[in-house]
Amino acid sequence: MHSATPLAGRVAIVTGAGQGLGAAEASALAAAGTHVVVNDLAGPALDAVVEQIRATGGSVVACPGDVADWPTGEALIKTAVETFGGLDVLVNNAGVLRDRMIFSMSEQEWDTVVRVHLRGHFVTSRFATAWWRDRSKETGGPVYARIINTASEAFLLGSAGQPNYAAAKGGIVSLTLATARGCLKHGVRVNAICPRARTAMTGELMGPAPDGLDPLSPDRVTPLVVHLAGPAGALITGEIFVVHGDVVALMGPPTVRAVFHAAAGHWTDLELDAALSTVFTSDPPRPGFVCEETIPLAESTFGESPSP
Repeated sequence: MHSATPLAGRVAIVTGAGQGLGAAEASALAAAGTHVVVNDLAGPALDAVVEQIRATGGSVVACPGDVADWPTGEALIKTAVETFGGLDVLVNNAGVLRDRMIFSMSEQEWDTVVRVHLRGHFVTSRFATAWWRDRSKETGGPVYARIINTASEAFLLGSAGQPNYAAAKGGIVSLTLATARGCLKHGVRVNAICPRARTAMTGELMGPAPDGLDPLSPDRVTPLVVHLAGPAGALITGEIFVVHGDVVALMGPPTVRAVFHAAAGHWTDLELDAALSTVFTSDPPRPGFVCEETIPLAESTFGESPSP
């Protein structure tokens, strides 16, 4: 452990820490000197992460439970405060996949994904921000507080086979922005990452890892998480990052594509057709409110051959 690092002595919660990206984030924060509360469903996977962090000298405690359950959110804050004396960082990572086309998706497949991702982010953020707000009122000023949420490029791309996942991740982006605005004066800094990482959840999408170093290893994502959790994160809030391999891309806000004004102050169908037909000229039409600019940022993205 590095007692002289900027995060030494801070306290963090990491959800979905039983494997993959969450486990890597928890390990990286612990290596930076942070006391870590790890959350996932109870089981040997979460126990193994705790053992691994302790074996390398890290300070960690497990608080298992369903992250979308109200009592789990309460228990996470209580565990951090009672075990380590406070809370400084919340990393919302827990998630599941139930991929299906919209016309084939079951009610349960929709509800499960939206519940774990979006409600799970809300539950933990609700209790963390309430605790920080109380501390801010007690001290009469802003507190040290960081939230790193986990969105996905699925919300940018409108992933056809993941309407539940894309919708949940889009909701997380909006939750990030609203929380950043609502808690700014209390010192809370809230950002979201859209990571590409080869994990058990994404393995089928991204294919097998190459020989040698994996550019899509979860370890490639953790430096940004640690940075946002640290003192430098004080200047960054309400931002969305795409991160993978050697790439950190800061996303810009949506822009106004075109503006039309009705000549008489209200629209007729003929006027709308004349105005909109200047933009929508392709046949067949293609979805327009998507962002594909993030795809070619690295040589290899989702398992395709590197560009020449």
